[in-house]
Amino acid sequence: MGRRPLELKHPKLHSHVVDFAALPALPRVDDVFIALGTTIKVAGSQAAFRAVDFDSVVALASAARSFGATHLGVVSAMGAGLRSPVFYNRVKGEMEQAVSALGYESVVIARPSMLDGDRESLNQAARPAERIGLAVMALLRPVTPVNLRAISAADVALSLVKAVKSRKRGTRILLSGELQRH
Repeated sequence: MGRRPLELKHPKLHSHVVDFAALPALPRVDDVFIALGTTIKVAGSQAAFRAVDFDSVVALASAARSFGATHLGVVSAMGAGLRSPVFYNRVKGEMEQAVSALGYESVVIARPSMLDGDRESLNQAARPAERIGLAVMALLRPVTPVNLRAISAADVALSLVKAVKSRKRGTRILLSGELQRH
């Protein structure tokens, strides 16, 4: 489920464009993975950002739980925290707390560093400052602490799936260094 159609096509992938404020009935599932988010700049305001990164994420996690899901994997952000002075990170911390209270057997929260990847092919807005930051991070990678290194979305996804499939009970937070695959 997403806010827009996926360009990626695969026989086992079924993309559904939905309004997260009015979710349709969901199929019974065991595991749910949520990698939904935006930026304040792309959203246009703090309220619009919160509607995606908190309201939509929590609505989907809650709906999936009510349809039988027992294990949740969700992508958050490095620095997420309820007391963060940074609005973005505070909203992510509030989302983490809300999904952790939904009664899942296990919740795995991924807190990646800056995501590295082709934003253009992902139908996302180009981010010039991010491209510069990623280039600098690539040069400094050998001396950068593992939790601060840029990480590919694929590494985040693979590590999150593996952690959810481990079936360890409770809420776990995976920092970016734990998500690195290489």
